[in-house]
Amino acid sequence: MESISVLMACPMNSYLEQELEKRFNLLRFWTVPEKSTFLATHKNSIRAVVGNASAGADAEVIEALPKLEIISSFSVGLDKIDLAKCKEKGIRVTNTPDVLTEDVADLAIGLMLAVLRKLCESDRYVRSGKWKKGDYMLTTKFTGKRVGIIGLGRIGMAVAKRAEAFSCPISYYTRTEKREIKYKYYPTVVELAANCDILVVACPLTEETRHIINREVIDALGPKGVLINVGRGPHVDEPELVSALVERRLGGAGLDVFEHEPEVPEELFGLDSVVLLPHVGSATVETRKAMADLVIGNLEAHFLNKPLLTPVV
Repeated sequence: MESISVLMACPMNSYLEQELEKRFNLLRFWTVPEKSTFLATHKNSIRAVVGNASAGADAEVIEALPKLEIISSFSVGLDKIDLAKCKEKGIRVTNTPDVLTEDVADLAIGLMLAVLRKLCESDRYVRSGKWKKGDYMLTTKFTGKRVGIIGLGRIGMAVAKRAEAFSCPISYYTRTEKREIKYKYYPTVVELAANCDILVVACPLTEETRHIINREVIDALGPKGVLINVGRGPHVDEPELVSALVERRLGGAGLDVFEHEPEVPEELFGLDSVVLLPHVGSATVETRKAMADLVIGNLEAHFLNKPLLTPVV
């Protein structure tokens, strides 16, 4: 397969990069200054693209690569890939579901604890020497809090299972009610927000779910409510979230993703009600290796005319 050219959209994982280079003619797109010229030069040799949550293949890239057969994404989310264009051209698409579910769900619980118990702020309190001058403030209990989840797929269910271990009542919103699920269903996000203490975003990013967290939802969650986002940054209307946190119309937030990564609103930096992470939901050594193996496995399966491991298109 060494003659097959694979275009890697951006740097994502050194192990993945090394393994791709062993098997294919790897082209690193991020190192190229003139991208359109590069695509024109290699248009007849590139048969695969590897992308992730930050960079994939939009319509322009797909149109520029007439020999493109497969896009293998080093992520679950596929919002950086033009799926309609792929279907139109018969291009296969794969992602990395399941292997990152546990890590993302673990992190969601970690964010809940970090926000409510002010773990990051407490750590800074000790390091700064302030403890010698007096005890830290009282914080908020997590056990028993009402947890509402937007999106009850693999990750949403894993979050629910973990939160139940903390005796948290679970409710959820999805486009259609899952009647086989025992949790309380709310037909709108606003109703869900009004009936929970912690609202978790765990749904795919689509045009329908873009800014699904808006001012109305934030106001329904209220000054004691906490928002946890382990989905995608654009799920949240970020300026509205910032103003609600600054004005204390929202109690707190644990954010692993942002609307314009890696840019983060500076107004959040001084708030002790917020925990900010650099999009590390699946960022463990074990999971990233499993994701990389899945990307490579899908590419190998495709070029050996075997069934794809995790087909999407």
